[in-house]
Amino acid sequence: MSKVFKALSALLTYPTAELQQAAGEISEVIDRQTTIPGRVRDQMHNLLSDLATGDLYDLQERYVLLFDRTRSLSLHLFEHVHGESRDRGQAMIDLKNLYETGGLEIGAAELPDFVPLFLEFLSTQPAAQAGDLLSQPAHIFSALAERLRKRKSAYEAVFHALVALADAPPKDEEVSALLQLPDPESTDLAALDAAWEDEPVNFGPGAADSCKDGLVARIRAGLRPAPDMPPPVTRPVPPRN
Repeated sequence: MSKVFKALSALLTYPTAELQQAAGEISEVIDRQTTIPGRVRDQMHNLLSDLATGDLYDLQERYVLLFDRTRSLSLHLFEHVHGESRDRGQAMIDLKNLYETGGLEIGAAELPDFVPLFLEFLSTQPAAQAGDLLSQPAHIFSALAERLRKRKSAYEAVFHALVALADAPPKDEEVSALLQLPDPESTDLAALDAAWEDEPVNFGPGAADSCKDGLVARIRAGLRPAPDMPPPVTRPVPPRN
C-alpha cells in the first residue's frame, strides 16, 4: 500500500520534468494495485501517458487552472469542509501533530491539509490505519472526482482510486452536500472571485454543528494557496523502493 500512496501523491503534485520521467515507474505500481478497479487503472494510465508526453508548460497551466484557481477543486482538504470557525488554526496544529506522532516531520511552510502530503503520510502508516484515515475524507475525494468528470479531466481517476482504497465508502448524503456547493469554471472570473471571498467566521452556539468525527472534525475550514500560484511542491515522491 505504501507504494501506491506515494504514486498517487506524485500524480497530484505540480507537474515537473521529474514527474514525467517517473511516469513509467508509477504506472507499474498502479498496475499491481488490484484493489483499484481495472477501469480506474486504465484511466490513470491515460493520465500518466498525458503527463509523460505532454508539453510541460501546458501541463503546468492546466494544473494551476484546475487546482489553484478553482476553489471547488482545491487540493487542500480544509477548503471542502463547510464553514469557518476560530478553531481552524488549532485544526492545522492537530493534523500536523498527527503526522509527527506517526513519524513524519513537515516543514513550517508546508500546509498539512495538502492532499499529496496527506497521502505521503498514509504511505508511512500500517495498511489498516491508512485505510481508516483515508475513509474519513472519502466524501471529499468522491466530490472532486465528480467535478473533474464534468470537466472531462483525466485527474478524475486519481480520486476514484482514493475512494477505492478507503476502508469504507463515502456516505451519499455527504457527497451530495459537497456537490451542491458552487463549482464555477476557471474561466468564469466573476464567479471565481465570489467563490474566493472570505466567509464569515462563526462563533457561539451551533458554530460547530457540522463537525465530523475523526480527521475531518479536526480540519474544518482552511488556508488556501495564493491565486494563480502553484502550491508548495511537498515531496513529489514517486515510488522508489
